[in-house]
Amino acid sequence: MLSRRELRIAAFATAVIAFAATTGSALAQKKYDTGATDTEIKIGNIMPYSGPASAYGVIGKTEEAYFNKINAEGGINGRKITFISYDDAYSPPKAVEQARKLVESDEVLLIFNSLGTPSNSAIEKYMNAKKVPQLFVATGATKWNDPKDFPWTMGWQPNYQSEVPDLCEVSAQGKTQRQDRDPVSERRLRQGLRQGPEGWPRRQGGFDDRRGGELRDHGAHDR
Repeated sequence: MLSRRELRIAAFATAVIAFAATTGSALAQKKYDTGATDTEIKIGNIMPYSGPASAYGVIGKTEEAYFNKINAEGGINGRKITFISYDDAYSPPKAVEQARKLVESDEVLLIFNSLGTPSNSAIEKYMNAKKVPQLFVATGATKWNDPKDFPWTMGWQPNYQSEVPDLCEVSAQGKTQRQDRDPVSERRLRQGLRQGPEGWPRRQGGFDDRRGGELRDHGAHDR
């Protein structure tokens, strides 16, 4: 039978081993930010699956299909992607609600390619305050290149001003249809028009100044 002293030593040793195991596990987890482990990467997304911009919801479905393909091929260095995509109905207040859910409840590593200038603008301060990446926002506004004030937010697609030459060329060919436009994107497109062809990227064949007027009747829906 063990003495009282030996029992205390055994109990202490057991406690030390348990503490070391727990600490080791905790330290191992600290190698990654919230939303990433040795086996999983959680990626959040917000899309207008309903509402006035629901046609763009197909983007979220396509991304989901691509991530499923990556998982079927073994994931990323053995880690499977958990893609969590919520509907905001193209509503900024709803986008804020969904962003909070993704960050605070689902604990995603980042929010990826969420769509729309109004929705992304609504969650920008929150995402940067939480220091959770708002990665590759799907909007053509020029505001997304602001690493000083919003280092956790990154754009990726061409802005509306730089799209003007292509829109004018397509408009001149009569291949566009009028769509509802967000006031911000409308203003940016008109700004690009005011800059005129001399401010646009030069291409073979140049541009016709008369094309600009036609863009007023053939715009692009804000994304």
